[in-house]
Amino acid sequence: MEPRGADIGFIGLGVMGMSMAGHLRKAGARLHVYTRTKEKVLAFLEDGAEWHDSPGAVAAASRAVFTMVGYPQDVEEVYFGKAGILETARPGTLVVDTTTSRPDLARKVWEEARKRDLHALDAPVSGGDLGARNATLSIMVGGSEPDFEEAKPLLLTMGKTVVRQGPAGSGQYTKMVNQIVIAGALAGTVEALVYAEKAGLDPRTVLDSISTGAAASWQLSNMVPRMLDGNFEPGFFTKHYLKDLRIALESARAMGADLPMLTLAESLFAKMVDRGYAEKGTQALYLLYKNGIPR
Repeated sequence: MEPRGADIGFIGLGVMGMSMAGHLRKAGARLHVYTRTKEKVLAFLEDGAEWHDSPGAVAAASRAVFTMVGYPQDVEEVYFGKAGILETARPGTLVVDTTTSRPDLARKVWEEARKRDLHALDAPVSGGDLGARNATLSIMVGGSEPDFEEAKPLLLTMGKTVVRQGPAGSGQYTKMVNQIVIAGALAGTVEALVYAEKAGLDPRTVLDSISTGAAASWQLSNMVPRMLDGNFEPGFFTKHYLKDLRIALESARAMGADLPMLTLAESLFAKMVDRGYAEKGTQALYLLYKNGIPR
């Protein structure tokens, strides 16, 4: 489906969703939107998006509907709730959940959508606020090949790397792989930064040396400058990353995978939320280390 001239719905206009929906609009889509707090998106509406009073109303007006909400319970609400997406979308509608959610829930959405002649994909994204703004997200997709091909032109307005991973739920499993890698990279980056400071080194000079060698990573190059600048505003909320780590742990245990690093990361981010960093970006892990990790 090409975006130009198409009626496209987008539900959830937060840090990520606002930019993602904006790219669809710039590509020529007639955009139908809903988010919990209308006042936060008035400028977006003035720029041409059409507001609806519920997720179901968005779905009824759209040929394709994207969702980017916070938690699995939010996914359940917008898809299965009264007058939700699955109840009101017209047969043939494409429904794409870009929320990071549970693989089993993605499968449940797909199964119910199939009964109603709807075409469901789970398509979580990675790349944070920068990737969303620059349309360079990595988008990991689960669902059928024909539905993926139908959605691909729309997804390519928002992301640079768009890959089908397998059947329904596969996108969410792949996003868990992504989050596990980030957990190790972020924790290692913060510990290395604290070590450098304790050794009396200039962290920015250290970064010049190691950011292009074997230690290079996205976390190192993008998050360390934010930490050193005292910028802990969210490109991705700590509270949402904790949610992701818990989904990954739950699914790992169900598969019989023992992942001690993931267990440690979950405990660190739980302590961050307890410390009051829930609304900070994930780079606020640095603050937890600097202020003393609770035992």
